[in-house]
Amino acid sequence: MYSIDEKLALVRKAMAEEDIQAFFVPTTDEYLGEYVPEHNQRLRWISGFSGSAGMAIILADRAAIFVDGRYTIQVRQQVSADLYEVHHLIDEPPIDWLVSQLNEGRIGVDSRLHSYKWYREVSARCEKAGLAVEELRRNPIDENWEDRPQSEGHIATLLEEKFTGEHSETKRQRIGKAIRDKGADVALITQLDSIAWLLNIRGNDVPRLPVLLSNSTLATDGAMTLFTDLGKIPRELHEHVGDGVTVESDTEIGSRLSSFSELKVLCDPEATNAFTALRCVEAGASLVEGQDPVLLPKAQKNSVELQGMRNCHIRDGSAVTRFLAWLSREVAEGNLHDEAILADKLLSFRNELEDIRDLSFDTISAAGSNSAICHYNHVNGDPASLTQGSLYLVDSGGQFSDGTTDITRTVAIGEPSAEQKRMFTLVLKGHISLSEAIFPKGTSGVQLDVLARQFLWQVGADFDHGTGHGVGCFLSVHEGPQRISKSAPQQSLLPGMVLSNEPGYYQEGDFGIRCENLMAVRETENNMLAFETITFAPFDLSLIDLEVMTAGEVAWLNHYHDTVQEKLSPLLGDEDRLWLTGATARI
Repeated sequence: MYSIDEKLALVRKAMAEEDIQAFFVPTTDEYLGEYVPEHNQRLRWISGFSGSAGMAIILADRAAIFVDGRYTIQVRQQVSADLYEVHHLIDEPPIDWLVSQLNEGRIGVDSRLHSYKWYREVSARCEKAGLAVEELRRNPIDENWEDRPQSEGHIATLLEEKFTGEHSETKRQRIGKAIRDKGADVALITQLDSIAWLLNIRGNDVPRLPVLLSNSTLATDGAMTLFTDLGKIPRELHEHVGDGVTVESDTEIGSRLSSFSELKVLCDPEATNAFTALRCVEAGASLVEGQDPVLLPKAQKNSVELQGMRNCHIRDGSAVTRFLAWLSREVAEGNLHDEAILADKLLSFRNELEDIRDLSFDTISAAGSNSAICHYNHVNGDPASLTQGSLYLVDSGGQFSDGTTDITRTVAIGEPSAEQKRMFTLVLKGHISLSEAIFPKGTSGVQLDVLARQFLWQVGADFDHGTGHGVGCFLSVHEGPQRISKSAPQQSLLPGMVLSNEPGYYQEGDFGIRCENLMAVRETENNMLAFETITFAPFDLSLIDLEVMTAGEVAWLNHYHDTVQEKLSPLLGDEDRLWLTGATARI
């Protein structure tokens, strides 16, 4: 078992043998997804950082790691300042740091681990600075990772049409037409959730994400070639997907792409790894750059998917409510459990639910000052225990056959302070404002983001993460292209899209607050758009400062809690039902 210092020495030795002066190490793996299986956690192996977004650059005599605002606290806890400089991923781009450090040299890149867009931009920037980007055939980390975990070998699951609402063949023909409309002959479909959605299959290859590690191509007639581990394909696949699907080993993708010499290939440069795109270019194919054609159809849930999302959220809400009721009783009896026990208890309630498949992400069970760490994970250290007068933040979700959930509740442990109540109420006010929005068609998330932040801004506060992300249907809990944030892409919100509504406030070293529900975009009677809240669990009434709330906001909260009571009470036992009655009392 090597130390981080020893691992860096091994990688630097491999770099020297290849005459490489710098080496990029991203969080992402060959599939460029947010969630990375254990055997592909290269950045964690070389640095100790376990967050979901980051980049390291290793030079011969120094190294730097870059993370976004979610991880500024966590990275300093996990990564040695003696070995790595720490920089902000957005404010101080890695390429800026690199060109400031080197005047000449060869820059090593594993092209499988970076998007084609990133590769081109970095190559151009390096060339301008007198540096040469080299596409490595051997990854220095892979060469030295002796105790690397084995890839999981689960067989894929075939998802019935009663959950998907549309047959795979119909989907593929529909997307094939979209590819033709973009002037292409074939598309590289490389996002794991896009492949799963097209084929109506789910996998177990990535923690918390029900997908199969794979790549694919899709032709204009709907013919699809899937590249994956053949041992993971069930015998019934061809009957399930209909005509036009060929399955090949994932090792064959390079040779298959070499036959694309006369084709126009649709490629999403942000979602396709550079290795795949470069092989097409080498073969003489013409790249037609455009967004993954599956993204928008997948994001706009059909009526079956929307009903499944509603149904699983009610079941999930019953588990969360049982947990909150149990927590209330435990605290009242003086049982101040640690974060691990709390997360396990919530998991036990979820595991009793119908059609539960997995969690949708690692539960954020954060007590006291840990709640100020946006993407905290108690498994990375010693779990903290609850303390009187503190806040407990729990952000969690489940994967169900009929949908995906994501919910955050902040709970007062004992009597909250006036400051905790004030800031919680300001966050809740922003949550309510966004949930009540009515807006014209063509509105994007960036235009709505201010609704969730306005009350925090009024007191000089803000939060360093997006307000809302898209959510898949028994797919990724983080789905694009829809987002609500300061810098969201100009993607119009469309009926059937599901997004989170999760403003927050984080006082470093003290407490954190987040209020999160999921919402579906719906049409109104007057041809406008609005949100339908589909998450149901009570907000902590003890954290509300009524003097800061307007009559309209109080009315919204009372109506929401009435709905929570109506939908969840039939699923609860007597003790929990009685607790819920008090937790949803009108204020």
